[in-house]
Amino acid sequence: MKKFTVLFLALLYTAVAFSQNTFRAIIKDTKTNEILIGATASLQGLELGAASDTAGLITLLKIPDGKQVIRFSYVGYETRLDTLVFPLLQTAPMLILLQSSGNGGGKELETVVISATRSSRAIANIPTRVEVISGDELEEKGNMKPGDIRMMLAESTGIQTQQTSATSGNSSIRIQGLDGKYTQIIRDGFPLYSGFSGGLGLLQIAPLDLKQVEVIKGSSSTLYGGGAIAGLVNLVSKTPTDQRHLDFLLNGTSALGFDASGFYSQKFKKIGTTIYAGYDHGTPYDPAGIGLSAIPRFNRYTFNPKLYWYLNNRTTLITGLNSTIENRIGGDMQYLKGDGDAQHSYFELNKTGRYSSQLELIRQLNEKEKLTLKNSISYFDRSISLPGYRFSGVQVSSYSEANYTYKNSRTDWVIGANYLTDKFEEDKNSIFPLRSYNYKTIGAFVQNTSNVSNKFIVESGIRGDYHNEYGFFILPRLSGLYQFNSHFATRLGGGLGYKAPTVFTEDAERIEFRNVLPVDVTNTKAERSYGANYDINYKTGLFNNRMSFSINHLFFYTRIDNPILLTPLAGGNIRYQQQQGDLNTKGMETNIKLTYGNFNFFLGYTLADVTRHTANSNSAYPLVSKNRLNNVLVYEVEGKFKIGAEAYYFSPQTLNNGTTGRGYWLAGLMAEKIWERFSLFVNFENLTDTRQTKFDTIYTGDITNPDFKDIYAPLDGLVVNGGIKFKL
Repeated sequence: MKKFTVLFLALLYTAVAFSQNTFRAIIKDTKTNEILIGATASLQGLELGAASDTAGLITLLKIPDGKQVIRFSYVGYETRLDTLVFPLLQTAPMLILLQSSGNGGGKELETVVISATRSSRAIANIPTRVEVISGDELEEKGNMKPGDIRMMLAESTGIQTQQTSATSGNSSIRIQGLDGKYTQIIRDGFPLYSGFSGGLGLLQIAPLDLKQVEVIKGSSSTLYGGGAIAGLVNLVSKTPTDQRHLDFLLNGTSALGFDASGFYSQKFKKIGTTIYAGYDHGTPYDPAGIGLSAIPRFNRYTFNPKLYWYLNNRTTLITGLNSTIENRIGGDMQYLKGDGDAQHSYFELNKTGRYSSQLELIRQLNEKEKLTLKNSISYFDRSISLPGYRFSGVQVSSYSEANYTYKNSRTDWVIGANYLTDKFEEDKNSIFPLRSYNYKTIGAFVQNTSNVSNKFIVESGIRGDYHNEYGFFILPRLSGLYQFNSHFATRLGGGLGYKAPTVFTEDAERIEFRNVLPVDVTNTKAERSYGANYDINYKTGLFNNRMSFSINHLFFYTRIDNPILLTPLAGGNIRYQQQQGDLNTKGMETNIKLTYGNFNFFLGYTLADVTRHTANSNSAYPLVSKNRLNNVLVYEVEGKFKIGAEAYYFSPQTLNNGTTGRGYWLAGLMAEKIWERFSLFVNFENLTDTRQTKFDTIYTGDITNPDFKDIYAPLDGLVVNGGIKFKL
């Protein structure tokens, strides 16, 4: 009997063993025949999945006998479903070709269209270094802070978010250590967040209707004009597709914050639409117990509809509107709760109305040529109120452009002209001189990208601008990409830039523009800059291609001659003065990524040495973390769940009063469980509860009239948020 039992078990084991099959496939781009690293394959209905290695090879193990549906996917590509019957007669790896969707996506995109450079080339074939946040990474950052994009940008290498108000939370971004005024933020190619309208800008942009975020570090003035000295951030909106998208997001926080937003898009025969609507609410929150809000009370309403008119198969007309209304108040907690008195009366109230229109006509002349006309008109109304003080005004700006593009197999041309107006009218709230201005700029540009050889690509451009107050500027730019082989490539590029001065800077925002005199246009010149970047890229497979490894190392240098700095005067007023000397930033960034199975590890390091040189002194520029470290580890099973942990280090920063702030670590943990139509997510932000109020004060004087110090570390501490997303 025992012999029969052993024989039965052996036969059963053999049957089970033979019923577990192995499937191998090589994943490639259907047009270019390039391998796709990181593409995924999963069996529907089973917990089986894998990602392609550096050779494009995917291996699925333990597949049961019978008919199985395998799902192949890659960010930026159409999903492919194959039905196979196991065991297979073919044992060699199957060739799977994926079709690019043209919608972008992903952490390492090779085929995404980069709007900021007006190029339809693969990102790996663009001489200008472009970083893209999209796909899963964009969604992960959106889970962490669904109401705005601060988190999305702040956790990128070389970018630092600078909080300018202790009680209202207003922030700007610094690229490679330079002030936020030197970074240009655009949306779909339109400069909607400059001058006065840049205030509160990062806090009023939600990520749900964004397809991708493109970041170019260093001078990027050829296509968009002055302002992009430190870099350019292009926010790319989602576009309608044949498949309907109806997404909803609900999010709540341990600080009693709430976000609710929805996005709809669909393309029909002659018309398409995208509609975003959102509501964001914050409750006054004081984790330090010092009596001042680290998170203000705010209510924000956003509505962004767009219509796409497909006039024929070559002509598309796009019309859109972005609108945001917000009331935001921070300050003394007793006052915010309605229990204010003579001692507890401090507040900072911001009221904003942001409206902008977009009009774009795209005409595909033939397979190689395209003509684009675009226009935007923006209206921004903001008031800042404090006890006994008010600053308010209206900014009306416009942007018009016409451009022609030509593309063949070896060269791309972009030729165009644009006209910008920027008019700010300050309300008369006191006898203090008004800071109003009226700027007009007309410019023309030419950009060419050419394949000099199969390995060497050059991108060159030149722009001429005439500014009605500051004169004429010539802005050349040159970049080159050399691809040694499929593993190793290098880029070198540089250019000139300029910035027309206004009173709207981080330093002035920090003091709510109190006592800041108008810019003396007669005795002031526009700031001029020049800079260069050099980066090295290497990617390969490790351990028999079980692990993929990539590294990008960047060296950067930017110099701004005769910078305009806010300088105190006798009597208490403050004036922008142009000092002889320069402001320069130099350093390097290192980005390393390792992928093993479902694990992704990212390590980023930034060294930013920013110094201010004048005739009398050399000093470190304030509020710059010279050394930063980013660590992110993500475990993801495609379409099932993802878990991520992150840690960030900020080295000590020089403060405006000459002292040095303390260095600190931040850590976080996020998780998301995904089903077909909805997902649940939770995020633990700042697990270490790092707060500036733990190791430093944030104001001097008394709480009735606080004099705020520099904010260089978080104030809100540990905040947990979580919610649900629906895809209907």
